[in-house]
Amino acid sequence: MTDAPLRHSPLDASHRALGAKLVPFGGWDMPLAYPTGTLAEHLACREDAVAFDVSHLGTVRVGRDGFDRLQAVLTNDLARIAPGRAQYTHLLDESDGSVLDDIIVWWRHDGDFDVMPNASNTSRVLNALGGDDVTGERAIVAVQGPGARRRAGQIDSMLAEIPRFGVGPFTFAGVDCVVAGTGYTGEDGIECAVPVAVAERFWQAVLDLGVQPAGLGARDTLRLEAGLPLHGHELGPGITPLQAGLGWVVAWEKGEFRGRAALAAERERGIARRLRGLEVDGRQPLRAGCPVVVDGKPAGEVTSGNYSPVLQRGIAMAFLPPDVEPGASVAVDVRGRTVPARVVKLPFVSKKR
Repeated sequence: MTDAPLRHSPLDASHRALGAKLVPFGGWDMPLAYPTGTLAEHLACREDAVAFDVSHLGTVRVGRDGFDRLQAVLTNDLARIAPGRAQYTHLLDESDGSVLDDIIVWWRHDGDFDVMPNASNTSRVLNALGGDDVTGERAIVAVQGPGARRRAGQIDSMLAEIPRFGVGPFTFAGVDCVVAGTGYTGEDGIECAVPVAVAERFWQAVLDLGVQPAGLGARDTLRLEAGLPLHGHELGPGITPLQAGLGWVVAWEKGEFRGRAALAAERERGIARRLRGLEVDGRQPLRAGCPVVVDGKPAGEVTSGNYSPVLQRGIAMAFLPPDVEPGASVAVDVRGRTVPARVVKLPFVSKKR
């Protein structure tokens, strides 16, 4: 726990004017939902487009001379991409190979790197990589959904044209901004880094296009349907990329990186657990911490769970023994009540084409 005051997004006044319910998250006061509610916001993202304020994510700016430093610390291989591209990667604990943070790196068109950690991990990433914390200089607006590019492209054509995991410049109100073809919903979409001076005007311009605002509640149910991990749940202390099914983010061939030896040892001996999806037939939401029983024996616990607005049933992710395959029947203890569930492949819901 910390007594530090909550930080506020540059869009805080806009959220309050819209009647958002704000909650503490990662040291920030952020919108959980707007008066329309999480269910409506979730479905709007699946059907058309919503806008999230994700300014609580960190931005650590590393200069163009930082390539070797990032390569030596992070798991993925920046040599696979180039300026104008983004990459998902991990920062590992040296001792056990667990994930200290999962990160998106925007390799900007000007050659600099914007390393984007989770909100509560910005200082940790800054200490590991160096660079400058420029989080307070910008807002980040994520426009997500099958209609996101069509709508946002009315502001600047680059917002429609930027490819998936591309990074490029655009201009708003005469100010230089950056857009990336990234997001955290399982749908197509973009994330826009906009200087604080024009952030509220940009947010309003997006909403004026008919894009619905959405809060952390919908962001969580969307990423859960998409089978995307959340730090502190599917990633964190004691959880390695291999256990989380994210081995593809580890570039073994590039040479040394922080935590490599510990992770290589786990790969050699084999993982003791693996992240799986769970579904139930009813509307019962499965919650984090609920025990999972396989063949009458405790086998793991739910890491994230909720009601799926698209599937209209309870879904969850859980770490289970690696031999528990999709199709297996399990049971989940929900406050003393046994709820039958089945193991399924992730994601639960795929994006609309």
